[in-house]
Amino acid sequence: MTAAPNKAMLRAEARARRDAIAGGDPAAARAAAEAAARNFMAAIAIPPGTVVSVFSSFRGELDTGPLRDALLAAGAVVALPVVVAPQAPLVFRRWSPETGMMPGRWGILEPPPSAPEVIPAIVVLPLLAFDPAGHRLGYGGGFYDRTLEHLRATAPVMAVGLAYSAQMFPALPAESHDIALDCIVTEEFAQFL
Repeated sequence: MTAAPNKAMLRAEARARRDAIAGGDPAAARAAAEAAARNFMAAIAIPPGTVVSVFSSFRGELDTGPLRDALLAAGAVVALPVVVAPQAPLVFRRWSPETGMMPGRWGILEPPPSAPEVIPAIVVLPLLAFDPAGHRLGYGGGFYDRTLEHLRATAPVMAVGLAYSAQMFPALPAESHDIALDCIVTEEFAQFL
């Protein structure tokens, strides 16, 4: 019997798949980001004023710029996540194209402390891998699991994974603390789970 791959091996393979796209052809990566933004907007109703958190793309992640632009054009309030402490839930600060960004804990750009804190109704998550059941493989810090648990203690929050379709695996290991995605959006499809 073959052992299931461990998370470190899966992360390495998923990172290689993602980086092959992001680092290969910049025009193709940009087209994928634009297609993913169109798929997101076609699949998910965003009434004006809805607060949507979108991550700042980092190290080969699908570029969220086109999605942020589309959300603003639809009248959404766009927020970006901020790490405040290693074991704490993320906080979300309002973002606009005029927001002066600053590097956060790992060099990921985030709004400054002066940007208003908001509570998202939709959280768009970065990921290394996902499977058809809605399990995701992140970077191992547990930030989004803690954050979704914290947010959902007071109100429903939709969790949407955003990635390249090549980041899909047939199945991923899931532990009791792992929170599954409600929807996955790629350059090829948007699917509720």
